[in-house]
Amino acid sequence: MKYPSKAKEAIRATEMPPVTLAEALSLQDTQRKYGNEKVVINGQTFDSQAEYRRWRELCLMAQAGEIGDLQRQVRYELVPAQRDENGNVLERACFYVADFVYTDADGRTVVEDVKGFRTKEYLIRRKLMLFRYGIRIQEVEA
Repeated sequence: MKYPSKAKEAIRATEMPPVTLAEALSLQDTQRKYGNEKVVINGQTFDSQAEYRRWRELCLMAQAGEIGDLQRQVRYELVPAQRDENGNVLERACFYVADFVYTDADGRTVVEDVKGFRTKEYLIRRKLMLFRYGIRIQEVEA
């Protein structure tokens, strides 16, 4: 089965500049629905502190050569847009945006999602990823 091409918006690990302690400690003070706080480092926004910590772990693994082609925020189309006979959009496409995608030591593509709470919408998207692309999302506990 073919995997989708990686989104142009995906951010590669090599584009991640070093972080100072002051930047790491500058957390955005916003209350979110599930209690996580957004983290902004070097202009990049992470949905939670756990997601940022996992990104840094994966960056170290990439630098050590344990994984390759590390990217974040990779978009997969789960259901294409539905159109009528005139080409007008009846229903927009449905997407899943993976927190992290990388190639492991065996050459397999790994899709990871940092999860603190599994919403009904996420569970449906997880099932659609398996159905459409044959990809099982690896969940990392927040």
